[in-house]
Amino acid sequence: MYLKKDKRPNGRVYLSIVKSYRDPVTKRGKQKAVKGLGFYDELIHVYDDPIAHFSEVAKQMTEEEMTDRQVVLTLDLEERLDPGASDLKNIGFLALSKIYHELGMDTFFIHRERGLKNKLPLNNIMKLLVYERILNPCSKLAAYENRHRYFENFDFPLEAVYRSLPVFSKHREKLLLALHENISMLYGRDTSNVFYDVTNYYFHRDQETEMIRKGMGKDRKGKPIIQMGLLLDKAGIPITYRLFQGNMPDFDTLLPVLSELKQHYNLQRVIVVADKGLNSGTNKAYNLIKGDGYIFSRSVRGTKASKEVKAYVLDERGYRWVGDEYKIKSRVYPTEITVKDEQDKPVKVMIDEKHIVFYSEKYARRTKHKRDEAISKALGLINSPSRYAKAENYGAMKYIIGMNLDKKTGELTQANQNIIPKLDEALIREEEKYDGYYSIVTSELDMPEDEVIEKYKGLWKIEETFKISKTQLETRPAYVWSEGGIEGHFLTCFLSLLLLRILEMKTHGKYSIEKIIDALTQSNVAYLSMNYYKALYYSDVLKWTDACIGTQLDQKYLTLEEIKHMVSETKEKV
Repeated sequence: MYLKKDKRPNGRVYLSIVKSYRDPVTKRGKQKAVKGLGFYDELIHVYDDPIAHFSEVAKQMTEEEMTDRQVVLTLDLEERLDPGASDLKNIGFLALSKIYHELGMDTFFIHRERGLKNKLPLNNIMKLLVYERILNPCSKLAAYENRHRYFENFDFPLEAVYRSLPVFSKHREKLLLALHENISMLYGRDTSNVFYDVTNYYFHRDQETEMIRKGMGKDRKGKPIIQMGLLLDKAGIPITYRLFQGNMPDFDTLLPVLSELKQHYNLQRVIVVADKGLNSGTNKAYNLIKGDGYIFSRSVRGTKASKEVKAYVLDERGYRWVGDEYKIKSRVYPTEITVKDEQDKPVKVMIDEKHIVFYSEKYARRTKHKRDEAISKALGLINSPSRYAKAENYGAMKYIIGMNLDKKTGELTQANQNIIPKLDEALIREEEKYDGYYSIVTSELDMPEDEVIEKYKGLWKIEETFKISKTQLETRPAYVWSEGGIEGHFLTCFLSLLLLRILEMKTHGKYSIEKIIDALTQSNVAYLSMNYYKALYYSDVLKWTDACIGTQLDQKYLTLEEIKHMVSETKEKV
């Protein structure tokens, strides 16, 4: 606060104590009268030196305000909002900013900015896209329109956002390697066993490109897709990823990612943990040749499982119960795999691997429940085919005899006019035999059964990660189309996943990622007047976050300077 002298049209000077602040919309400096004092020519009869006296009063008022932490605000009830104005801003992003800068992402992008001719603010653009992907997943345009929600310098044109995507793509590999090194240094990283899986993301357009192809999309949208192979460390923290053509088989994606991992990340022996979609002779052979190991699930039912394997699973001899949770047995036996030689011809090779089978009552109940749902849908298809959409038909169709499904149109037709469609009771009875049984094969012949199972159970981390990517982060559908744009988009999504997983780790997994995102999204402040803000939300999740990572989101009233200081603190290096 300071003393202001206003010269009126009649020549008289009016004194008042005013306070400076920055308008949150226009960003321009403004003033507001705190106390009117009177005309100088009248005050001179009361005070020897009104200017000196009231300058000291203004100084004391400032000191008292800072000491007492109490202010009096005057609100103009006649004040109106301008179109498009919003007095709500997010401060939950401070938790994300803390990790973003802790990992050195800002340093990485700022260094890359310096070599660009078009002066793209890569660091600020990436921050905006990552914060929005986590707190308000939306298109690049919508993210840009939301840039004023944050206490950050996001003052750049929309075109810069789109131009930055291929630049992000260009630096992907170096960024991921730098992040790996920083994570290893800051938190330690255990890559003794890694988790790998593949999922796909569909696009909002029907046109295919070299990369975006129609394939076996897990969500059955019928749209062209792109596949992502994702690798996590033992703690479930993302390491790296690769994008593949939408029509590439899952088991062909592991080798490129693992080759890149070993070459660029200087890793020692790793054990790859993956689902049965990656269980191929080539993948097994590659791991063995490179001195690595594998833990893969394998089928125990259907045509993919041999009669010998099915008989071993159902034979009660050799099982031992582990508490009341599950029973287990294992054997080491020679397995024939098919690999390709130097001339790319298939060759049969014998290897020894450990075969573990376990049975769980809980898994049996879950399997039966899922099959019962499919059977119920199959009965609905038989009775009234037109009621069901194409995307819902696939799981139920295998339980129906006498009905065909056109995969292109989704139309259901009777296979033979002389055969009435009915349930395949034989298939249902056959599947019931194997409810609750699960099978794993591994190269680790000397590893105890319980340890193999424990490592395999960690695979849920990657399944949950993909779920977060598709639900909370809404990575799909993708709206970008160029190769650089696609890579840039998925890089921002990967970095968002990385920040969330590290935040989850730093908060010791007490709350789910979904609850953390919800809490950070609701952590907003509303503008009151003259650079003063009021916080609108606080919860146990935010209290725990504050305690674990050092943010202070519990203060009810904040000045703009205090918020700027809080933002600055998140950018300090460890």
